[in-house]
Amino acid sequence: MRDMMENHKVGDVLQRDPRWKVVERIAASPHLKASLRLQEFLFYISECAIREAPGEATEQQIGIHVFHRHPGYNSSEDSIVRTHARLLRQKLAAYFANEGSDEEIIVNVPKGHYLPVFTNRSATASALPPDVEHVPLAVHSRVERSTTTATSNQFRGWLLVGLAALVLTGVATLSWHPWKKTKVLQSPVDTFWRPFFADDPPFVVYSNAVFTGNSITGLRYAPAGAPQDGSAPDSYVDTYTGIGELSAVYDLTKLFDAHLATFTLKRSQLVAWDEAESRNLIFIGASVENPSLRVLPPTVNFTQEAGSGFAGFVNHHPKPGEPAVYSRPEHPLTTDYAIIALLPGVQPGKRVLLFSGLTTFGTQAAVEFLCRPDGVAEILKQVTGPKGEIRPFEAVVQTAVGGGVALETHLVTLRVD
Repeated sequence: MRDMMENHKVGDVLQRDPRWKVVERIAASPHLKASLRLQEFLFYISECAIREAPGEATEQQIGIHVFHRHPGYNSSEDSIVRTHARLLRQKLAAYFANEGSDEEIIVNVPKGHYLPVFTNRSATASALPPDVEHVPLAVHSRVERSTTTATSNQFRGWLLVGLAALVLTGVATLSWHPWKKTKVLQSPVDTFWRPFFADDPPFVVYSNAVFTGNSITGLRYAPAGAPQDGSAPDSYVDTYTGIGELSAVYDLTKLFDAHLATFTLKRSQLVAWDEAESRNLIFIGASVENPSLRVLPPTVNFTQEAGSGFAGFVNHHPKPGEPAVYSRPEHPLTTDYAIIALLPGVQPGKRVLLFSGLTTFGTQAAVEFLCRPDGVAEILKQVTGPKGEIRPFEAVVQTAVGGGVALETHLVTLRVD
């Protein structure tokens, strides 16, 4: 009963606090309205700040109370609080730059901290100087040298006229400047990737092959289905991934950073579907090395050739002139193929983006291709619907391999679902 009374008192205090009113308006704004997680995050840390309880706004406590992590979880491996905090800072800045520009109280979450700071706008705003004596010294001295016989009133008049002329000149310049209109144009990359830059950061799930052996005996690939119960003489390594997947994650990081967005990186074997099903998902790597990908419906137009390892992709509905199988040469490896597929997500409104190469080179090349403006533009030409919607598709890209790196990549064929 005492706890209930205390909670009720806290609620009354919050409702009477003007800072809480601002928080409620921010949560109801278009910037946060679509993200219940960000709303809950903002409410929780704001309540901690108003109650002056900074000890409850640590990364651990936020992870437990907002994101339902178990007590004592490893926050160094799970970055969900940090990624959402970064996104929340962006949303707060956008709110106060637009519909919240007249708010008297400004809410800010300083970098490196999670406890918000409430600042009175009028206390930080600088007042305009009422008299000429407050004009900066450099401006004042220049005017004095050219108008030594002018009176104080004359000086103020000329100063106001000069300032007005500068403002009008600036407005006129902006009105015709050639780059002003280009700022509102959407590039192909912006158009295609927009759903993945949304409120909840998507999961980027990379494949991690299972290897057997150690630094003494050497690592050997453990095929899917190999026993991992300790019966094998060598220990298993389940954290290995290829250099292509590493480069692909790097390319996605640059792409998301350029758009002030973020994602949550997950190792395939550690994906929890109770959380992943509500996100947009990006899979990097073939299903044979990406066990979490096997939970989803497979691609239907292009699939990995059964029983052939990484030999090729089956083309189930070949068009005239297309091969039945897209296969790579064994030795030397000079060509590789990869599937790029955009599929419906687990929940309505969500999407799954798949990059699956025959080798790690193909996977890397596929991600690079869809991060390039020309590559995305080529895809959009074929998958954009009559109302501007991007329809699900499956595509095959081919890349040349030389010197152990993926080189030139181009689109081979595409199917719209």
